[in-house]
Amino acid sequence: MTAELVRGQNHTLPQTRLEIRVSAGCPVVAGATLGDEHGTVRGTEWVAHPGSPRLPGLEVSRQAAADHRLAVDLDALPGAVHRVTVLLALPTGAGHPARFGAVAAPFVAVTGLDGTEIATFTLIGLDTESAVAALELYRRHGAWKVRAVGQGYAAGLAGMLADQGLDRAAELAASIQDAVASGLARSVAPPPPRAPDGERVRHPAGPAPAPADPAPPRPGSEPLGGPTTAPAPGATTGTAPGAAAPGAAAAGNAAPGTAGGGPIDYAHPRRQTSAPPPPPPTAPSAAPGQPAPPVAGDATGWSMDERLYNQIWGMFEDLARAVAAYRSAVDFAESRMEQELDRALSDPRHRMGGAGDLARERARDKCQDLTARAREVLDRDLSQLAAESAVVEPALPAPYAGWDNPVWHGYRVPMELPMALRLGDLHLPERTDLRIPLLVRLPLERGVWIDSGRTASEAAAATGGDRLRRLAMDTAVTLAARLLAVYPANEFSVHVIDPAGAAAGALAPLTGAGVLAAPPASGAGGVSAVLAHLTRRVDLVQMAVRAGAADSLPPDLDTGEHLLIVNDFPHGFDDRAVTQLRYLADEGPAVGVHLLMVADREDARDYGPVLDPLWRSLLRVTPVADDHLVDPWVGHAWTYEPCRVPEGSRVLEQVLALVAAARRADPR
Repeated sequence: MTAELVRGQNHTLPQTRLEIRVSAGCPVVAGATLGDEHGTVRGTEWVAHPGSPRLPGLEVSRQAAADHRLAVDLDALPGAVHRVTVLLALPTGAGHPARFGAVAAPFVAVTGLDGTEIATFTLIGLDTESAVAALELYRRHGAWKVRAVGQGYAAGLAGMLADQGLDRAAELAASIQDAVASGLARSVAPPPPRAPDGERVRHPAGPAPAPADPAPPRPGSEPLGGPTTAPAPGATTGTAPGAAAPGAAAAGNAAPGTAGGGPIDYAHPRRQTSAPPPPPPTAPSAAPGQPAPPVAGDATGWSMDERLYNQIWGMFEDLARAVAAYRSAVDFAESRMEQELDRALSDPRHRMGGAGDLARERARDKCQDLTARAREVLDRDLSQLAAESAVVEPALPAPYAGWDNPVWHGYRVPMELPMALRLGDLHLPERTDLRIPLLVRLPLERGVWIDSGRTASEAAAATGGDRLRRLAMDTAVTLAARLLAVYPANEFSVHVIDPAGAAAGALAPLTGAGVLAAPPASGAGGVSAVLAHLTRRVDLVQMAVRAGAADSLPPDLDTGEHLLIVNDFPHGFDDRAVTQLRYLADEGPAVGVHLLMVADREDARDYGPVLDPLWRSLLRVTPVADDHLVDPWVGHAWTYEPCRVPEGSRVLEQVLALVAAARRADPR
């Protein structure tokens, strides 16, 4: 029976391997400290936080998120540890609440590994506090208990850590917030929440970060303290997996085609806050004792597109949690084997004869048995997800579909904007053929950075520099084509800056179809002219929105969405152009101007920290497979692969020809 605790109340823990689940109304930082018999934290190595998420017997989330799962193995804690304190803190910086009194009361639950709740605690009564010690697990007379604490700190993380006796608490608090800021910039947005009975509530979630990692690229997996996302999914994701992901209305995205006919509606047309439960699709009957066959569109939503969107989020969440459970079981089996081997080696009776060998063999056999059982459960879950994917993928509409989906051969220019757009696919190493679409909400809420650098990953390093730059520009072109294809005619414009003219071959599908707003700009003069044009548009629309005078916009101003593709940045950019580009990245998305940059960050290092805000504001994707995106719950490194046109296919040219014909038939 679940114990619902109030502040100061305690409850005996019936087991030592636990999960601590946190649910909040906004992204929060979750961490934990280890304390000795006096409750003192002996050093930074006794603090688990997004920048250092693992300690013996303890693992916390790698980023700020609205929901967390912290793993605790009390038996694996160091012998000197007598207390584990779970900490929550609000991220610092613009866009985040400054105090817990301004958000919904966080909810914390201590559960077994099977999800059974042992104790819960709702942190009510918080006001000016920006950090709180939520609860503590403590050892008393050889047994472990949980106590609801709820002690808030207006001084934030630094004050809370200092109160626990940690030296240099302010420095550690600052480093934690820095890690969180980097994580939020590259997180996959979370999927829709689940209903209390465990059934998916698949409807659009609130604001969430997009999946991307604009931090300096490096080989190998990078924890997303986010993006991620995810697929977005992202994140969301916000993000992603991002994940690139579900998000709230971006008040400021201009509705196209309203230059002179009244106020501009800057709200997303589909961003409702709740979804009515539609009649469930009729599913084929299942054999007794077997799961029901999957059905495309089994989530809630107003339309089939929305239901498929939310179903994809549910699949992303299911895959993340299934793999997390498997990896946790394997870690437990290996940890248990190591403990049993240590005990066998330390026992004098095992030092002679075959007793020691027998003990070691038994420990290894037990580990293999536990691992095999965990893999069996994982394979069952993955098979169910693969069956669902096989049903969902063919049913996807064009904006969600890969270029190899036959739906593109029946493509027609849409009359309204869809909910989301597919940026690529995400998968995990446990089953690489199980791909989850990475979807981002439309209109875009952040720009995209396609990393053309060879230092981004091992796969990039193994690709020739010229080929990698060509692949990056091909990825940009296919993404621009997808955006043009999913918008109504003449409601989306694409501009290109190619200072040295190096991307002429990759741009051929766009230039040949005549769908660019103007020929690609080259040279310093071309760069300056395009940036000045788009900066002027952002300025005018911002002023009109703030003054409530949309009807005063110049009649020649295009209020549709705009995408600026920048190739080979920063070549051809002077300081003024860099400043204008940063301005477009910061202010453009709110009024319908978006960046798509093809760049190698190593080439821009001379600018130093000047460009850091630009990189952080963009959603990073790669032209080759790369595992730089992670989810916001358990921090899996998701491998991202961009959407590619099948070899020899003419589908891209056919789609762009239809877009061009629709633009000519409906000039504005």
